[in-house]
Amino acid sequence: MAIRLGLSLPQARQYDIGRDVPGVARAAEQIGYESVWVYERALFPEPATQGLYGVPGLPWPDHYRGVPDPLVTLTLAAGATERIRLGTGVLVAPLHNPFQLAKALATLDAASGGRLTVGLGTGWSLDEYAAAGVAPFEERGRILDEVLDVCRAVWGPDPVTYDGYITKIASSVVGPKPAGPIPVLLPANSKKALTRLVDRADGWLPVAMGADQLAEQWRQVHDLAAERGRTEPIRVVARANTQYTPKAYDGDDRAPFRGSVGQIVEDLAAHAESGVEEFFLDLQSTTRDGQELQDVAAEVYEAVRTAGL
Repeated sequence: MAIRLGLSLPQARQYDIGRDVPGVARAAEQIGYESVWVYERALFPEPATQGLYGVPGLPWPDHYRGVPDPLVTLTLAAGATERIRLGTGVLVAPLHNPFQLAKALATLDAASGGRLTVGLGTGWSLDEYAAAGVAPFEERGRILDEVLDVCRAVWGPDPVTYDGYITKIASSVVGPKPAGPIPVLLPANSKKALTRLVDRADGWLPVAMGADQLAEQWRQVHDLAAERGRTEPIRVVARANTQYTPKAYDGDDRAPFRGSVGQIVEDLAAHAESGVEEFFLDLQSTTRDGQELQDVAAEVYEAVRTAGL
């Protein structure tokens, strides 16, 4: 069975959002990609008050400057396409008012004809939490759980009622409803997050940072699902953060998905041996503009299919 392949939309600052997002989305659909994806980065603190991912001293990458709103970006892509699925990988759920987020996601799914997949996470930036003002960072897990609850309520039948920690919905009609069930994917970077995934989500959204590591993580998900009696299948969509180079990268320090089109395809094949059958590629950080992103995306897709993946 061929792997399913998605593509991240251009959100880095070298792109023209109004022109390049619809252009890349249309091109991805024509090339054969099955999905397009966005991520969330609310701000870029300068000077940095916290290292990347909370790691002291680790600098934030320059392409995180000026990242556009993910749902606006995905709406531009939805309007420019007809069939390709639309994914968030990920939205930092606790930065959003749960009710407003649930309603926005339902609206986007309805407008796109039921093409939305929602990846939600808790994030790591203290500055983003402070700016959003929804809840403190220490309550991120609790707020993510409430977002999941509110989405289930808002996307479900009317009348909608909910009485939670920060969300209070009196008996109300809330529309539009999604065109169909919206799959919800979650990362799983801790035992608590893994349990939430198995108990509450439709699927798992890992980052592919090594074939052996991905295989081991997938085994852990399977094991916990069996332990907790889950019988529904768990969808997996792995994110591959690439650093594309026109020529093969020949350094001893080559990280997964760093290098030429051929090296990216080799890494994809290695990661697919874990049993994961769906990936999306983030090629945007090292391409100069929307046209080069489209060209590289087309070359990668053709090479993947030529390799029999």
